[in-house]
Amino acid sequence: MQELSAAFASLDGATITTVGLALLGLALAHVILSWCIKYKAAREVKTHMPLEDGTQAAIRRWIWRGATRCIRPLAVLIWINGLHFVAATLVADLEEYRFSIDMLATLKWFQGIGNLAAITWLMIRIGVTIDEALRKIAVRRDNNWSVILVPFAGRAVRWVLPLMAILLGAPALAVSPRTELIVQRSISILIIATLAYIGLQLIQVGTSLILQKQQLKVSDNRRAREIYTQVTMLRKIVTSVLALIAIASMLMVFDSVRHFGTAIIASAGVAGIILGFAAQKSIATLLAGVQIALTQPIRIDDVVIVEGEWGRIEEITLTYVVVCIWDWRRLVLPISYFIEKPFQNWTRTTAEVIGSVFLYLDYNVPLQPLRAELQRILDASPLWDRKVSALQVTDTKQHTVEVRVIVSSPDAGQSFDLRCEIREKLIAFLQKQHPDSLPQIRATLTRDAGGKALDAPAYRAERRDQHATVNS
Repeated sequence: MQELSAAFASLDGATITTVGLALLGLALAHVILSWCIKYKAAREVKTHMPLEDGTQAAIRRWIWRGATRCIRPLAVLIWINGLHFVAATLVADLEEYRFSIDMLATLKWFQGIGNLAAITWLMIRIGVTIDEALRKIAVRRDNNWSVILVPFAGRAVRWVLPLMAILLGAPALAVSPRTELIVQRSISILIIATLAYIGLQLIQVGTSLILQKQQLKVSDNRRAREIYTQVTMLRKIVTSVLALIAIASMLMVFDSVRHFGTAIIASAGVAGIILGFAAQKSIATLLAGVQIALTQPIRIDDVVIVEGEWGRIEEITLTYVVVCIWDWRRLVLPISYFIEKPFQNWTRTTAEVIGSVFLYLDYNVPLQPLRAELQRILDASPLWDRKVSALQVTDTKQHTVEVRVIVSSPDAGQSFDLRCEIREKLIAFLQKQHPDSLPQIRATLTRDAGGKALDAPAYRAERRDQHATVNS
């Protein structure tokens, strides 16, 4: 410490004057840079052009707005390099002291760290400004591609610029080989993570562009459901593969993991057989998911009958399918179920469906008035699609006839409501206009010689007695 104090005490006046002038020049450079950028930005603001506008004047405003945000990082760069020059000048005059060489190395290291941090900060500010500008511009565009792709480009720039700063500035650091290896591995992992994130965002943007015009709320949505199912399944597959590649790439950065992977590949014969037997069910499930995505026996929002339950396909994953049942319960089935077992799909080719209503009526029911009443009900109902309607006697029972009504509807939900409406109104019509048409139980009333009514058991007993008397 005494040696250091003595060294600085030995500095001559010219060196101190040079240092002072250098510090004054740094301060002036900081002030001038800040004033020039703020002055130019203020002049651009006076044009009163909206930031969302895509004109050249608005673009210039965004440039100067970004420049205003970059004042502090640029000032930090100026001060770091200026102070390094000042400190190096002072230490150069102390070259006869043994600590001067170590001090120069330390100053060089601090300069590298400071420059790297300042440049990264600068790139972050620039990326944030570009991201914000692209988002504002995209809001004013009616093109759906611009609304999705332009913000994605902004996010990508926001992540890539700092990464480039670290990637280009890290090799300039004067560090030990061990520290340099740690920095290189960290940067490699950061690059892989950033590229994976951008890839995932690109997949999300691509699916959004494809699905943005597909409407699942309309009645005839078969094509939309087909595209939605394919895109959703393929997105999950591609996302899983990309995540697996990213994780494997991160692990391969380390030598120990790389050697371990080489050993696994060398023994792939035995390992493949073991893994094949252990994961055959999982592999079969994944292949079933791929087969579902390609052949599409089911699609999102399909109406199906599975395990005796009526519901809609709510979610399709690589391993299972969720069916939303009519009472809002969820039936979760393995995806292989729809490959291996039969099921009903009411919307495979079209959403239209024919529903049936069965009535059990007396033999004296008038069919023509009943048909006329059915037609009147259908004409007044918005649930009927005006395509199919019929009323037929399809069977005869011991005490009743079976009357079947068939009607068509745009989809299964409306078909159920229409069948309930027809059943309710036809029963009300028969109760009011033809009550004798409702099911009845007929019986034969028999009287004896004196006019007394006999029930069936007494009548049969009397006939047996009469038959026995005649035979005797």
